[in-house]
Amino acid sequence: VLGATLTIEGVYYSWVTRNSNAASADGLYPFFTCSRETFRTDTYSFDTEAVLLAGNNAIGVYPLKYFKGKFDAYQRTYVITTLDPDTITNRFLYYVLQPQLERLQTLSTGAATKFLTLTILKSLEVSIPPLHEQQRVTSILSAYDDLIENNTRRIEILEEMARRLYEEWFVHFRFPGHEEVSFKESELGEIPEGWEVRYLDDLMGFQGGAQPPKSEWIETESDGYIRMIQIRDYASDAYVAYVKDTSKLRKCEPLDIMIARYGASVGRICWGLRGAYNVALVKVQPKEPYLREFLRSTLSEKTTQDLLIGMSGRTAQAGFNKSILKSISVAVPCDSVTLENFESFVLPIRTQILALRAKATNLRAQRDLLLPKLVSGEIDVSEIPMPDDKEVEAA
Repeated sequence: VLGATLTIEGVYYSWVTRNSNAASADGLYPFFTCSRETFRTDTYSFDTEAVLLAGNNAIGVYPLKYFKGKFDAYQRTYVITTLDPDTITNRFLYYVLQPQLERLQTLSTGAATKFLTLTILKSLEVSIPPLHEQQRVTSILSAYDDLIENNTRRIEILEEMARRLYEEWFVHFRFPGHEEVSFKESELGEIPEGWEVRYLDDLMGFQGGAQPPKSEWIETESDGYIRMIQIRDYASDAYVAYVKDTSKLRKCEPLDIMIARYGASVGRICWGLRGAYNVALVKVQPKEPYLREFLRSTLSEKTTQDLLIGMSGRTAQAGFNKSILKSISVAVPCDSVTLENFESFVLPIRTQILALRAKATNLRAQRDLLLPKLVSGEIDVSEIPMPDDKEVEAA
């Protein structure tokens, strides 16, 4: 009934018992945990349409997801399904719960780790419009989500293209002209003549970040302020902060390569960020300009990542430091031609990835602006046009 309310008691909850160790990198099914990232697993406990809500989080930020199909879930994850799809659909429930996440953060219990209890969830009330309005709201918001997902898949394809090109040239040594090159023995095995084994320390340095006092940070963008890139930005944009733009800041551009210096993400790299970065991050500084895309691929490659993460965690005071670069070696051409050619192939791919990321960010901003107004009935859904990818790209 229009204007009626329904407590979350009208929804089925399942508190799953699967341990987080069930994750498998190449698993067949999605594995939902309390992390923003969705993992994979070889088993499934559910084959249904559901809303997945994290049940705990260190700072009370609870990831909320929707999925339909076979999946598994961590023991601290709520699997929520509607009892009466003629009253509220699962997809609408997913959207109507999103504006409630901030309230859940204030209601959660615990000190070191915040928890959502069943009592808290059952206390929530949500407005339920007629089914045809739910379907219209869902159609509009799902269209945004589908466009975002499409961009995500395109990014993954481009990243795979860059990864395979690197693998062909610098792992399997099938670079242009390799047929005419003989091979020689090295500490890394056979490498092409005219190549040599170099330590990462010979190819790059890094610049540490700066840490303005947190008392000077603000939460909304303002003239004269710049985004503060934190280690948490690796996973989410949920913790955006801004600081006054001064010459004392250390800044990064989207194509710069960043490495996590300590914390749970130590050793991992990211890029695509613009702003000032703090002391938990370092910026890679290639010794030569044509080394940048080679280094980005080398540092992202699984073997190198395993070494960076493993060595960073084994130091006396766990963290990434220059000595680690002195112990990781790679095979590189002695001249710059192959590296410059690789750069010319890969750089347009990276640039396109940045454009798709920006488009996805724009889509999310539009969706997030509409979502609370749509699910609350503040605006008439019949007047809202469906999103158009070309219009978003133009914007």
